Amino acid sequence: MTLKVAVQMDPIERINIRGDSTFALLLEAQARRHALAYYTPDKLAMRDGRVFATVCPLKVRDSEGDHFTLGEARRAELTEFDVLLLRQDPPFDLNYITTTHLLERVHPKTLVVNDPAHVRNAPEKIFVTEFSDLMPPTLLTRDLAEIKAFRAEHGDIVMKPLYGKGGEAVFLVTREDPNFASLHDFFSATFREAWVTQKFLPAVRQGDKRIILVDGEFAGAVNRVPAADDIRSNMVRGGAAKATELTPRERDICARLGPALRERGLLFVGIDVIDGWLTEINVTSPTGIRAIKNLGGPDIAAMVWDRIEARRR
Repeated sequence: MTLKVAVQMDPIERINIRGDSTFALLLEAQARRHALAYYTPDKLAMRDGRVFATVCPLKVRDSEGDHFTLGEARRAELTEFDVLLLRQDPPFDLNYITTTHLLERVHPKTLVVNDPAHVRNAPEKIFVTEFSDLMPPTLLTRDLAEIKAFRAEHGDIVMKPLYGKGGEAVFLVTREDPNFASLHDFFSATFREAWVTQKFLPAVRQGDKRIILVDGEFAGAVNRVPAADDIRSNMVRGGAAKATELTPRERDICARLGPALRERGLLFVGIDVIDGWLTEINVTSPTGIRAIKNLGGPDIAAMVWDRIEARRR
């Protein structure tokens, strides 16, 4: 089976191919002889209800600094593709939301992974609250009185943007931290929406586990251990990738989430678990599959393409 595959992503020249899950998916697709085309979100257009993009044929190589070649750009209607990978990073802003509305016009005739309507309706730090019993105490608000009351109850807290990514602007605020009021002012001036305030989990220093689910089933995991001088475990922030196994609690979390992910067409998902507590469900462009394979784990890119191909038969 040869598929015509388009990928909507951030500029390919900027990615770190050693850790980028999108790149792993593209390498696997190319190895299966699927025809690849690439475009960035700003190249989307809808005219009279039909969705187009200026795309370039794409070849990829696992070679840092020389990892891609683009062919001649052309205007293409997206329904000519069999599969479209929606893989742009947050921020999950109105531009991102607009792209999901456009891609919803071509799905499922063109299989969009993940389903754009459900990507739009499942912001990663909001969707997770549907499973609040699996989470640490969590507050979404801009209201200073609410945050003060939460801090008084739980002591050390973490504050982070609701629509951020990769550990950006994540702060630990201790019970007696004199910078709390200034940090609240900073968040108020910087973010128009509510932000996340969460009870700090000291066990994050032993790692924040990224667990990948493919079509609602556990596929692999990596433990991301923060640097000694940071609470953020994201590998782009200096977190170290360590091999890991799932605990019974983590397997229960996967079992709880699986049906909801399948129902929503969220085929490729990454969840974050700290000390047995679910903190995020990442549905936009989850990372981790290259680290998992490099540590001797399964080839999750192959698992994703097995599922995609099964749906296109």
